[in-house]
Order: sequence, then C-alpha cells, then structure tokens
Amino acid sequence: MKSNIREIIEWLICIIIAVVLALIVRYYIGTPTIVQQTSMWPTLEDGERLWLNRWGRTTKKMPERGEIITFEAPTTNIVTKEDVDLNNPIAKYENNPEGVFAKFKYYVLESGKRSYIKRVIGLPGEHIEIKDGSVYINGEKLVEDYLQDGLVTDMKIGNNELYFTDFTVPENCVFVLGDNRTGSTDSRAFGCVPLEKIEGTVAFRFWPLSKFGGVD
Repeated sequence: MKSNIREIIEWLICIIIAVVLALIVRYYIGTPTIVQQTSMWPTLEDGERLWLNRWGRTTKKMPERGEIITFEAPTTNIVTKEDVDLNNPIAKYENNPEGVFAKFKYYVLESGKRSYIKRVIGLPGEHIEIKDGSVYINGEKLVEDYLQDGLVTDMKIGNNELYFTDFTVPENCVFVLGDNRTGSTDSRAFGCVPLEKIEGTVAFRFWPLSKFGGVD
C-alpha cells in the first residue's frame, strides 16, 4: 500500500515538473500558434500553424523591420479623431489584472487574452507618413514586395477613418501593419505597440507541410 502511494506521489511530482517546464518554455522560449485572422493574407492564411520565438520578449530585444510579430491586442481597436494624439501615438492598454493568480492566468496561461499578428514597419525614432497609397519612412517610400500586386495603403478600413499618420514612432515602440491592408486593424487604427506588449516573433510555419519553412 505504501509503495503504491509513493509511486503515485512520484508520478504527481513528475507531472508537476513537466507542466512547470512546459510553461517556462512556452513563456520564455517559444510556442506554437494558429493563425485565426485574415489581416496577414496572402502571407499567412487562416488555420496555418506557426512557431513563435519568444526569446526576444525574454531579452527585451526590439524586432526588426519586416518581421512578423504577435502582440497583446490593444484595449481600444480604433481611436476616434477626437481621441487621437499624434504627439503620443501609443496604443491604449487598460486591462491590468490584479493579484498574482489573475496575472498568472492572463499573462502566462493567456486565458482571456487576445493577440494580433502583424508586420513590423516602423521602428523607434522613425517618421511615418502614409500618403498616395504607400508608406513613407523618414521621407522615403517603403518598398513592400510582400504585398499583393495593386494593393494600396490608405487611412480607411471599411467605413472607419484612421488617423495615425504623419508622426514619429515613440521610443520602445513599433509601428505595425497587416499585409491585407484593406482588412487589417493595425497601427493606423490604434497607434504604436509598446515593446513590453510584444509576445513573439514568427520563426517558421510548420503547417501545412507544403508551406513548411520561414515566413517572409
């Protein structure tokens, strides 16, 4: 009887250790994810599976232009004309769970947390301007070969006018856009994403197998 109890306890300890290790890897190193949005079409399609590198979050490394990242969705998706502040163009985050368990559930288990996936376009200190259907960085037109032919970047999504244009990206923030510009709620709508809200960088796509490999 004692040996059975001891064996059960040993198994429980092994399971707990395995779960803890899995959570550590998932939070600090990397994790799989499923594309559930169309904002990055045609680069990424709904249902595709990706591996996210989270080491950048652990080391507080700023992503590079062109990299595809996931980040916590802002509290306000579309900032109105009355509320936009081009002198402080940072996305609003007002969901601040209180208590150790609430924070663990939200930030580690990511329960109830929404995330977006977009491409990094502007880096800290760079001047962003959207005009004539294109993105300009420090006065130079950005060449975006990953976009669908003929696609333009404007300041409107559906019936919503967007106002984050012609400003400088704040320190420790990035300006992000979806490749599907006509169907992407991104920094044009909610502002720049703080580094602390970035969750991971897309390392590679592992499903479907026919598209296995890096994502440009």
